[in-house]
Amino acid sequence: MNDEKVVSMSERIPTIKEERKRRANRRLIFFLTLFFFLLVAIIYFQSPLSDISSVQVVGNAIATEEKVIEASGLSEGMNIWNLAAEEREQTIEGMKEIQSASISRAFPNNVVVTVEEYPRVAYAYNDGAYSPILQNGEELEPIPNDQLSGDAPILVGMDDSEVIAQLGDELTQTSAEIINRISEIVYAPTEEDSLQVTLYMNDGIEVRTSIDSFAANMEPYPAVALQIDPDRNGVLHMKMSPYFEDYDYEEQDS
Repeated sequence: MNDEKVVSMSERIPTIKEERKRRANRRLIFFLTLFFFLLVAIIYFQSPLSDISSVQVVGNAIATEEKVIEASGLSEGMNIWNLAAEEREQTIEGMKEIQSASISRAFPNNVVVTVEEYPRVAYAYNDGAYSPILQNGEELEPIPNDQLSGDAPILVGMDDSEVIAQLGDELTQTSAEIINRISEIVYAPTEEDSLQVTLYMNDGIEVRTSIDSFAANMEPYPAVALQIDPDRNGVLHMKMSPYFEDYDYEEQDS
């Protein structure tokens, strides 16, 4: 005789009913939760909670926060989920100081504009005023003399934006150690070299080189300068093969 326990239908019915009840409760909780989140979303999008409360600019040192925000077209009260970020980023990048820009949302309803500016590589001297020159060759509005920080050399006699841009690109490839030793860069083209410049160094040495391959030409300068007698009168030519043109020696020879 089979000893297995036989469960009658009457015994199983309460268990089945309980399982169905639990399933129904779970479905009810799911739909109530979904309804709650939908209700919260509708209230959020229809209320001031989804409006921009502040716009912050990060990464700017040359361009003012006000100008960047004005270029972006962003303002408090706009819907934070309707930024059209790509178009606004392109507008910001149209500023001559800005190399790249990105717009992002920050919890709960703030907007952050992150910019990367073109490096300032020199100051152009014209009519007693100093105008910052950027890597892309753009010349900014003159700044007061008391705001001249000395973080870049002074550029004299150069007004061709393409040449300035070429020099700017070379300067960004030049080490900070060398840049900090340059006081002035004077544009002095010749028939042989239309890109020749004369550098007046902080250590008193006068250097002639070319904008073409400027960074490579100036790379060995610290080592070469150590071999120059500071009491000698002459010019250090920094090109492929550096050499010192000694005026005192030439006068004695003549």
